[in-house]
Amino acid sequence: MPLYKLIYNPVAGKGVAQKAQPKVEALLHEYGLEYDLALTEYPGHATDLARSAAEAGFAYVIVAGGDGTVNEAVNGLMEAREHLAHVPVLGVIPVGRGNDFSFGLDIPYSIEEACALVAAAPRRWVDMGKVTGGDLKGGLYFGNGVGVGFDAVVGFVAAKMKLTGMLAYLVAALKTIFIYYKSPLVKLTLDTQTITIPALLVSIMNGRRMGGGFLMAPDSHVDDGIFNLCIVREVPRMKMFGLIAKIMKGTQSTDPAVQTVQSKKIIVTAEKGSLPVHADGVTVCESGQEIVVEIIPGGLEVITK
Repeated sequence: MPLYKLIYNPVAGKGVAQKAQPKVEALLHEYGLEYDLALTEYPGHATDLARSAAEAGFAYVIVAGGDGTVNEAVNGLMEAREHLAHVPVLGVIPVGRGNDFSFGLDIPYSIEEACALVAAAPRRWVDMGKVTGGDLKGGLYFGNGVGVGFDAVVGFVAAKMKLTGMLAYLVAALKTIFIYYKSPLVKLTLDTQTITIPALLVSIMNGRRMGGGFLMAPDSHVDDGIFNLCIVREVPRMKMFGLIAKIMKGTQSTDPAVQTVQSKKIIVTAEKGSLPVHADGVTVCESGQEIVVEIIPGGLEVITK
């Protein structure tokens, strides 16, 4: 049996992944990597494939896709971890739209460089997160972050657009300013404090970036055992344009409307209104009342610099 299971999503990146597949396979062959290829065929398929790969004893699961495909694979591996002593090392070849998980782990966007990294296989243990509540029947694992409020709605809008990459999220953000500007009253129960504010957005970050270019937590580390939160109070609609520009630069912490804190466990409760929530781009709920987010230190071993 090969050491590598290659899970490939041909529809990632609105067709970019399909065009890149021959090149990815050729590069992996050049490096002498023997792999078993599986193409994803439906939503959630990568979860099943990654879980099965762990149970079959593969040493590595390599995911070629975007953040959604990576999230599915993360869930399959973390579910397998619940009953297996060892699970495969995760590798990523980013051929999706946002590729925020890869950004947070310094995995190169270049297909050539990403395949070279997979072949060299430097690796380290990185944290994972788990969110429960909302519309989820069970928990959902994630590697990058959870967005509550404005950034969740941006993701919902971007998913319906034909644009790709950062442009899709930027246009979606500008559209969202005009449809989501009344903030719910949110209670955040953290490790050491409770904060109750009308929150435009709450980003709970393991990685550093969301939406392909919004640096929600520029100083976050994926192996420090704690989440970095970016909390933005409700502001006048016109000020939202300036905040978006600051977040794209990662300089929002100097804005009086922004609060940054750290916590290992976060309970987000809507005291008034409701919570739109996503985790790594996966919809948790569009109008939920409460979620619980917890860190899992050293959750997975990942190929990364």
